[in-house]
Amino acid sequence: MRAAVLRGVGGPDQLVVQEVPEPEAGNGQAIVDVRAAGINFADVLIRLGRYPQMPPLPTVLGSEVAGELDGVRVMGFLPADGGGYAERAAVDPRWLLPLPETATFAQGAAFPMAFLTAWIPLTELVRVAFGARVLVTAAAGAVGTAAVQIVRALNGAPVAAVGSPEKLELPRSLGAVEAVTYDRMGELDQVDVVFDLVGGDVFAATLGLLRPLGTAIAVGYAGGLWQDVSPTWLVGRNIGVHGFYLGRLIGRDPELVERAARDVLRLWEGGVVQPIVGAEFPLEEAAAAHRLVEERRSTGKVVLVP
Repeated sequence: MRAAVLRGVGGPDQLVVQEVPEPEAGNGQAIVDVRAAGINFADVLIRLGRYPQMPPLPTVLGSEVAGELDGVRVMGFLPADGGGYAERAAVDPRWLLPLPETATFAQGAAFPMAFLTAWIPLTELVRVAFGARVLVTAAAGAVGTAAVQIVRALNGAPVAAVGSPEKLELPRSLGAVEAVTYDRMGELDQVDVVFDLVGGDVFAATLGLLRPLGTAIAVGYAGGLWQDVSPTWLVGRNIGVHGFYLGRLIGRDPELVERAARDVLRLWEGGVVQPIVGAEFPLEEAAAAHRLVEERRSTGKVVLVP
């Protein structure tokens, strides 16, 4: 079968489409015929050699797929070994969900990781009160657009921050009550919750926007690793910081993740939320797709179509 193989650490040209052996269905796994595979920023970090748990190389990336299993449309994720950038992938049935009837395969590949990454911390780590202002950074990306919609579903008021003016309209169209670029975050009124996907200087700046008793959730570090936050500084400002890492949570509390997947799927089935697909690339253009994500020119989810 064909797969986009990551040969080594480096630029997008390290992704090469070639013939590889068929996946084996070990430990109760099922073989899914992949119709679409989502690209996550974690995949880019692996290619750059900056991911905390680097897989042995060469490898086939891709932790999120949609396709068919015995003629049934499914979507799901591969929390352990990846392998989604291929025509077929071995998936634990535990992590498969039915693809809604009206959804495309590309939407299915854009759903599981993004919406679980937003739903779990926004419902388990904080309480989004009615009308609570929730600042979402990288709000035009796959997880950011999911977070904006989920805050609205929880009756909160999402406030969007993005990297460029061209990205302002998308979160606004999804219900953001305000949208600014990072250089104008200082003009915002205070917020109750920060949901941060950027890290680095952006995360540090968001802490100053929190109201007393507000909470920041650190999720991603596309803009650089987080600065150390002293408890002394937090105590003095009466704020808190949580961290969230879906990959580790899947291993430590799989039942919670399964329950969350069912909950957020019901929101999609009920028309409350919808995954945003920003671009689709054929498998042979995996390098170009990675370049788009790495340069932060994409909105929504970028998807490969084998």
